[in-house]
Amino acid sequence: MNGETKLFENANILPLNYPANIENAIGITTTVPIEIIFAAGYIPVDLNNVFISDEDPYGMVDKAELNGLPRSTCAWTKGIYSAAQKIGIKKVVGVVQGDCSHTHALMDIFHSEGIEVIPFEYPYKRDKTRLEKRLRYFSDQLGADADKVKDMKKRLDSIRDIVHEIDRLTWQENKVTGEENHIWLVSTSDMVGDYSSYEQRAKKFLDEANRRNSIQYKAKVAYIGVPPICSDLYSFLGSLGCGVVFNEVQRQFSMPFKTSSLSEQYTLYTYPYDIFTKIEDIKREIAIRKTDGLIFYVQNFCHRPIYEKILRKHIDIPMITIDFDKPGPLTGAMKTRIEAFSEMLNNGN
Repeated sequence: MNGETKLFENANILPLNYPANIENAIGITTTVPIEIIFAAGYIPVDLNNVFISDEDPYGMVDKAELNGLPRSTCAWTKGIYSAAQKIGIKKVVGVVQGDCSHTHALMDIFHSEGIEVIPFEYPYKRDKTRLEKRLRYFSDQLGADADKVKDMKKRLDSIRDIVHEIDRLTWQENKVTGEENHIWLVSTSDMVGDYSSYEQRAKKFLDEANRRNSIQYKAKVAYIGVPPICSDLYSFLGSLGCGVVFNEVQRQFSMPFKTSSLSEQYTLYTYPYDIFTKIEDIKREIAIRKTDGLIFYVQNFCHRPIYEKILRKHIDIPMITIDFDKPGPLTGAMKTRIEAFSEMLNNGN
């Protein structure tokens, strides 16, 4: 299985360089206010990205199972566990509200193995006042100065603007592939631990993409749900003439809305909140991007497949749901289903 999911290399992003001083690194399991982590002098390391960009992510899942995590646990959770072990992370932010339902148990495992767990929670409802209190508490835990946090938000927002332009080139000018879009957006969760280096690489990629010819698609599709664990979804869709012009969750990681404060930014961020908040954003974007169909990706052993019924009720373009377990390529049966979906979209255009 080696190399099948090394997605980062495909968009001119180098493989992750783990921080030389691991004592200064903080592992994250989902997008959290990295402005506070950077301002406090720490380096955020998204353990999801460490896992999926590894030379053998399948082996990392197996290793977690050998260490006692059950088969019925989501492969992302097992990958995060093995990623933390592999790089010797000493501190992890545990999102105890607004993330995966397995996070609580995983944080207990980390704690039992001597890893310091720093709690953070999003409010159950989108409540700016409550979120402000939690941001202050998170800053206090890490020892981040308020003025430094404000300055860091401005700095990271300027980098996100570059990534937002990469996103625009994906759907408005068809110069960036869906996979490249996915990689640049998803990596904004930690900016590969070095925002200055990340900024330079993003600028270089943007300059190169601007010089490209537009890609001609038979159909444009939206991708919603958690980022894929399978290695060839985007390339297979491309071979069928389908371009992914909207990556929902990945775009949210990039903080797509212009905001004046950290509390406003993470209140508008849809991922931690209810499905109806997400649907509002999805409907707006698929209208703007003129998508012909929608792919709802779900991970095995996750609670999110329950949302399919609600999504189909509120979104009125053709939709296919695909589910996956461990890292690796699409199965033959899954390819057949996607091919049938693609043919239906192509015949409708």
